[in-house]
Amino acid sequence: MSNEALKMRGHVHGTKDARRVAIGSGVGAVIETYDFIGFGTAAALYFGTAFFPGTDPVTGTLASFATLGVGFAARPLGGIIGGHLGDKVGRKPVLVSSLILMGLATFAIGLLPTYAAVGLLAPALLVFVRIVQGLAFGAEWGGAILMSYEHAPWKSKGKYTGIVQAGFPVGLLLANLVFLVSVNLGGELAWRIPFLASIVLVAVGLIIRSKVPESPVFDEVKDSGDIVKSPIVEVIKTDWRNIVKGIGLRIAETAGYAVSITYMISYLHTEQLADKTQTLVALCIASGIGIFATQAWAALTDRIGRRPLYIWSTAFAALFAIPMFLLVNTGLFIAINITIVISYAVCQNSLAGAQGAWFPELFQAKTRASGASLAYQISAMVSGFTPFITTLLFVSFGWMGPALLFGAYALIGLWAAVATRETWGQRERQLADEITKSTPARIDA
Repeated sequence: MSNEALKMRGHVHGTKDARRVAIGSGVGAVIETYDFIGFGTAAALYFGTAFFPGTDPVTGTLASFATLGVGFAARPLGGIIGGHLGDKVGRKPVLVSSLILMGLATFAIGLLPTYAAVGLLAPALLVFVRIVQGLAFGAEWGGAILMSYEHAPWKSKGKYTGIVQAGFPVGLLLANLVFLVSVNLGGELAWRIPFLASIVLVAVGLIIRSKVPESPVFDEVKDSGDIVKSPIVEVIKTDWRNIVKGIGLRIAETAGYAVSITYMISYLHTEQLADKTQTLVALCIASGIGIFATQAWAALTDRIGRRPLYIWSTAFAALFAIPMFLLVNTGLFIAINITIVISYAVCQNSLAGAQGAWFPELFQAKTRASGASLAYQISAMVSGFTPFITTLLFVSFGWMGPALLFGAYALIGLWAAVATRETWGQRERQLADEITKSTPARIDA
C-alpha cells in the first residue's frame, strides 16, 4: 500500500462529529458574512451620505468604497495571525476568537456617530472598526474550512466543506433581508438596525462553536511533535508557488464578486436602473439560490475533481462579462434578476464551492492553516478596492470599463486553474474507493 494510502486510512471515514463540525463552522460563516458583507451593502446605499456628506454622489460613493476596501486590506494580516495560531495552538480557538472580534466590531458600527454629529471623527471611527472587521474575517475562513475539511470523510471533502462555504450566501441573504426590511424605517435606522441586530446572531454562534471539537489532524500533528516553529515562514519558503496560484484562483471569485455584486448594487442605484428595494430583492433571490448552488457545486467536485469545475466556471465568467452589463442596462427587473443570479450562483458560487476542499489539499497539514489562509486572504486586498477602481473605470470608460475588469479577473482565475495541480483527480478518487471498501468504519466515526 502506498504511503499516501497509509496516511489517509485513519481518516477515510471521517469522524463522528463531521456533520456537526461542518454545520457549526457554517453557522459561524453565516454570522461573519452577515457582518462583513452587510457593510458592503450599507457602503453602496447609505454610507456615502452618512459619513462623507457635502460631496457629489460619485465622490461620496468613492469615499464609501475606499472605506469598504480598508477592511479587505486588513484581511491578509488577519489571515496571517489566524493561520499562525491555527497551526500553533489549534483551529478551534481561532474560530471562537474571530467570531467575538467580528461581533463586537459590527455592533459598534450601529452605534457610530455620523459626520453631521462629530465631523471628521465619524469616518475615522468607521475606518477603525472596518479594520477590526477585516482582521476578524481574515482569521475566520482558515479555521472554519479546515475544521470541516479535517473532520470530513475522505470521499466527501467537497460536500462537507461546501456546507461551510454555503454559510456565506446564507449570511448574504440574512443581511439583505434585514436591509430590505430596515429600508422602510428611513433615516439612520435604515442602516443602524442591521448592525445592531447582529449581536443576537453572534451569541447563538458562540454557543454552537464552543461545542465543536478540535481537528483530529491538528491533534495528530501536535501529538507527533510536528508543530512548526514559524508556520508562515515555513509555508512561504516551501509552498510559495501554491500561495501565488491560490491568490489567482481567489481573485476570480472574490474580485469578480466585488464587480458583479458589490459595485453592481451602486451602479443600479446611481444609474436609476433599479431602486433600493428592487436591488435588495434581486440580491435576496440570488443569495437564496446560492445557498443550494454552493453546496451542489462543492459536492460536484467530489465526483469530477476540483480543477475541471474551476476551468469551466472561469471561462464562462470571462464570456459573461459584457452580456452581464448589457442585461442590466435594459432596466428590466427580470433581466436584472437573471443577471445577478447568474453572476452569483454560477460565476461566484461554483468557484467558492471548489475552493473549500481544493485550498486545504494544496498544503501540508502542519502549515495548512497558514498556507490556505494566506492564499485566500491576500486576494482580498484586490477585491476590497475593486468597487473603488470600478467606479473610476466607469467615470472614464462607462460600463465597458467595469465589464472588462470583470472579464480580466475571470481570465486570471482561468490561468491559475490551468497552472494549479489537481488534488482530487481520477487516481485519488480510485484510491479513496479502494481504501474505503477495505477499511472498516471506526467505532467513533
